[in-house]
Amino acid sequence: MVDTDLVVIKYNGVSAFLFSVQVSVLSEILLTCKELIADAKIGCADLVFKDTCLDILAKARLVLNAEQFEELTVFVTENLTEEKASVSGIRVRVQ
Repeated sequence: MVDTDLVVIKYNGVSAFLFSVQVSVLSEILLTCKELIADAKIGCADLVFKDTCLDILAKARLVLNAEQFEELTVFVTENLTEEKASVSGIRVRVQ
């Protein structure tokens, strides 16, 4: 019997419905989470970006295996600590 748990990831009102049935699907979930985080970094203020990252991590923890979740956590950490150019052109460090 195939496991067909439904997983819903929401970001900016858009829902992605994903089924956790195979390792390849989990890889797609990981990739989707990384893409959502990258998009959020571009389009969100710092506090909103941090909140979005925490929300994605909380939901991803429910479906990803430990190794994939660790990979996503490292990705988020790198994005949170990466320097970001402000509107004025001055580089600032996000902490």
